[in-house]
Amino acid sequence: MALGDVNKMNFGTTEILLIVAVLFLLFGATRLPQLAKSLGQSRKAFKEGMREAEEEERAEQQKLSNGRAPQISEMNDEDLAEEMRRRAEAKRA
Repeated sequence: MALGDVNKMNFGTTEILLIVAVLFLLFGATRLPQLAKSLGQSRKAFKEGMREAEEEERAEQQKLSNGRAPQISEMNDEDLAEEMRRRAEAKRA
């Protein structure tokens, strides 16, 4: 099998049923709902993290488009401390 053929693999009904049967045998009927729930929670947390990262990126782009952001070397100690407090507050919210 060539490396490019991996992307062309499709799972049919038989393959999916076989995978479900193996999972059922490995984990049992009581563990499968728990596994599905944890998989769903993980997927939801991942999507939430991606959404937050996109929002932060948009906010940074907007901040940069409003004007040049000051460099750390250009900031005095008080301004730097205030910026750190502001970022910590934004992260908590």
